[in-house]
Amino acid sequence: MKMFISADMEGISGVATNMQLKKNDEYQRFRKLMTQDVNAAIAGAFDGGATEVTVADGHGNMSNILIEELDERARLVSGNNRVLCQLTGLDDSFDGIMFVGHHGREAGSERAVISHTLAGVAVAEMKINGKVVGETEMNAGAAGYFGVPAILATGDDAYVEEVMETLPEIEGAVVKLAVDRFAAELLHPSKARQIIREKAKRGAERAKEIPPYVVEGPVTFEIEFKGTNQAMMTTTLPTVELIGPKTIRFTCEDYITAYKHMWGAVIIGMAATNGVLGHANA
Repeated sequence: MKMFISADMEGISGVATNMQLKKNDEYQRFRKLMTQDVNAAIAGAFDGGATEVTVADGHGNMSNILIEELDERARLVSGNNRVLCQLTGLDDSFDGIMFVGHHGREAGSERAVISHTLAGVAVAEMKINGKVVGETEMNAGAAGYFGVPAILATGDDAYVEEVMETLPEIEGAVVKLAVDRFAAELLHPSKARQIIREKAKRGAERAKEIPPYVVEGPVTFEIEFKGTNQAMMTTTLPTVELIGPKTIRFTCEDYITAYKHMWGAVIIGMAATNGVLGHANA
């Protein structure tokens, strides 16, 4: 039984503020905590019957997990040039996907810790076929395209509640209680990791009974950006329609094509934040 883990950082046990992920000495601490949370999920996956685990580092530049401290039974996808972003390495050979350390969506719960959707500098809201989604639901749809069910979500309580509205069968591991976007009531990391391991085990055991989250095509994405400049520049893709000053729309025949299209549009939007090639002098 093969398990895939998509790991983010804002929902890791102990994280309460953005500065903990940016200031170098704090960031180094939380890289260790991220690796330990992922290790707890790996251990739980094997406890539940997994024979193979692949981890995709999915935060920031996507090279945060400390490979030398990662459970040696797992493989790690690291680095930031990835066509499938947080899901690179996933295909239809996997039996379940786990979301470790993920977070609430932009403009979701007012309590969700460090909430955003994929690119905090650029994305204000994302919809798929008219439904507002966060990263976990969006990624679960891509996993569903491959027939892979979403079996675990770890993070704060507001995030877990948000995800379970769309994925009611998922195992939710609450590692902290959300207070504000930059505040949380924290469990000790050892207790949080025990919860993650238990829920990961349960998810792996239930993988065959949890249905994949399948979004039938054609698939329409609407992305509201934070700046008009970001939205406008995505129309360099001829399939993208500007439907408002900051909002774009496009439709693809299947989910995975739409997912790649979305990621391309977000990359362009991020690049346009301060002007494309704004730092070049050529």
